[in-house]
Amino acid sequence: MTLENRVKRELISYNGKMAFYAKDFHGNTFSHDENEAFEAASTIKSYILLDLFRQVEEGKKDLEELLPYKESYRVEGSGVLHNMESGFSMQVKNYATLMIIVSDNTATNAMIDYLGLEEINKTIEDYGFSGTKLHNPIDWDEYKDLGTTTAKDYGEFFYKLHQGELVSPEASKAMIDIFKKQHYNSMIVREFPQYYLAGDDSVAGSDELIEVASKSGSMNACRNDGGIIYTPKGDYVLVMLHKEFYDSLYYMNHDATLYGAKVSRMILDHFLALDGKLSL
Repeated sequence: MTLENRVKRELISYNGKMAFYAKDFHGNTFSHDENEAFEAASTIKSYILLDLFRQVEEGKKDLEELLPYKESYRVEGSGVLHNMESGFSMQVKNYATLMIIVSDNTATNAMIDYLGLEEINKTIEDYGFSGTKLHNPIDWDEYKDLGTTTAKDYGEFFYKLHQGELVSPEASKAMIDIFKKQHYNSMIVREFPQYYLAGDDSVAGSDELIEVASKSGSMNACRNDGGIIYTPKGDYVLVMLHKEFYDSLYYMNHDATLYGAKVSRMILDHFLALDGKLSL
């Protein structure tokens, strides 16, 4: 049975809608509804990180600059900064790291204010992510959404990042190092063999380990995940975006997470069976 048919049969009982985009580094892609618009949720933070490194490269911003924590940045939800009193300063790179690895919403607002929403969207446009846009800062009382993206845009983001094509090879590597520390990657790796996942207990240098550089995002309207999967057979990119499911509550065993994890494992097994390719 083809991978396409396996995925279709797996999703036939899913109550939501999923778009996905997988791409290896031999020119093969496997996708479904990859150009359809989805709420980006926290995946938009990846594009904010891109703009930061671009402005740093252009000399407009500085990763070492001390940025005051303003009360106006505070917003509930994911992250830790909203639990802290304002009035202190942190380096810009620390705000950016928190924005990605624990999806800190308050740090995200700090970055949007520091970089400028229009500049962020200009960077998104300049790199060709035509289906992606940051709509506004995070404010749950004033705005219902955060951003828009597509599975293809987000997949190409990580593809170009892997190839060192975002800003510069050095900047791409620095961003990848941050994405590898991301805490919330339960959809992509949930069904992966735990023995082979790189982590605190793994053996350094083992050629059997699987590592992921990713950024997920969840809101009432969506569950998303995407990133680079590094395997002993080679690397590939996978993005999965979900919407239109009946249950908006957030919990670990949400259908979107479970079905996304199943599809992710199918693609991993297929990729490994073909010795590091999505297609012969």
